[in-house]
Amino acid sequence: MKHYEANFDGLVGPTHNYAGLSYGNVASLNNAAAISSPKAAAKQGLKKAKALADLGLAQGMLAPQERPDLHTLRRIGFSGTDAEVLNKAAKQAPALLRACCSASSMWTANAATVSPSADTHDGKIHFTPANLVDKLHRSIEPETTGNILAATFNNSRYFHHHQHLPEHVSFGDEGAANHTRLCNEYGHAGIELFVYGQEATNPSAPKPKKYPARQTLEASQAIARLHQLDDESSVFIQQNPDVIDQGVFHNDVIAVGNQNVLFYHEQAFVDTQKKLAEIQDKFNGHELHFVEVPTAKVGIQDAVKSYLFNTQIVTLPNGEMAIIAPTNCQENEAVHAYLNELVTLGTPIKQVHYFDVKQSMQNGGGPACLRLRVAMNETELAAVNPNTLMTDELFNRLNLWVDKHYRDQLAIEDLADPQLIVESRTALDELTQIMKLGSVYQFQK
Repeated sequence: MKHYEANFDGLVGPTHNYAGLSYGNVASLNNAAAISSPKAAAKQGLKKAKALADLGLAQGMLAPQERPDLHTLRRIGFSGTDAEVLNKAAKQAPALLRACCSASSMWTANAATVSPSADTHDGKIHFTPANLVDKLHRSIEPETTGNILAATFNNSRYFHHHQHLPEHVSFGDEGAANHTRLCNEYGHAGIELFVYGQEATNPSAPKPKKYPARQTLEASQAIARLHQLDDESSVFIQQNPDVIDQGVFHNDVIAVGNQNVLFYHEQAFVDTQKKLAEIQDKFNGHELHFVEVPTAKVGIQDAVKSYLFNTQIVTLPNGEMAIIAPTNCQENEAVHAYLNELVTLGTPIKQVHYFDVKQSMQNGGGPACLRLRVAMNETELAAVNPNTLMTDELFNRLNLWVDKHYRDQLAIEDLADPQLIVESRTALDELTQIMKLGSVYQFQK
């Protein structure tokens, strides 16, 4: 039986904007209030997803969230017609309106944590939506995320969907952005790496001083329990608090893995050598490649600016691994030089492919942020909602859909435009028909 690692990319939503909502994310803060292009952002994401499908990889798409989120605005006391709710929020609480218009669900690395059937006791693929409690604009996502995941992976024989963790800082969970999986082959049992920023219930444990540690050990341990993982298939690693304070807000900004390769910066973790030894021990003697990038070659700031580690490492049909990198890596002298050297070092990584995802990058998310990885066999892939899998037909339909519904430009003040509600809902209602998702949004209930 064939096995795959499918990438499910998030469709950029119609309200893609730069509101600077993510404290700790340097790119997000630096570009606050810039004019965005929702249409260009959506097309950049679609182009990358289609390119990976054309390389022979399994590729799907996940729908965006409903924005503006009037349901949340009503929950916090704004009343009246849709237009009145929007107008009151814009005048009385503009920061809350911006939070309820965020298109951050495009970064589906934060959508959920996924464990494949080869690792779980019940032999099903497990999904737990991230609660994202550290940021208001993201904490309103989990319920709809769960609806979209259930409509995409919609066969209970193969897929087990969990509710997101309790909405408390002790269980702060940022999804697959702090989780990666190492394995010999995608269909073989693997080692799931859970990277956390702090122990919420241990006040004496190390934690960052400037920026928040968004993932807790307690959340990672809870997900391992929910997903029915053995101790031998789980490794819990603390992210270096000092690099969090330098803008490394998720582990996927400083490390990424694929099959038997862990690609990471030398400053990424606490107790690095001890944890690498634990991973090697649990890997049961199979060949494992630890590719450490030294600070002397790529400093933390160059890594953050270029998103060297927020790249995808994929295994091509010919067995070679390739890095899917943003063009920002190509434009950074130190990072470009390192990547040119990397493909000659004798690791499984033999190619680098560059993609323009600048609309996403300017808001703090690179190629790895845009995708949720799901390792599955051919039977499980056949059980996925076929209307969500990338084909020439879906690519063309979604591009036409974007052309029809998305604005070329969006400024922060445009978020108060009542017409944006109509445009967004009309677009999403049509999208659920294209992707056969059913009623996943509040306005459809």
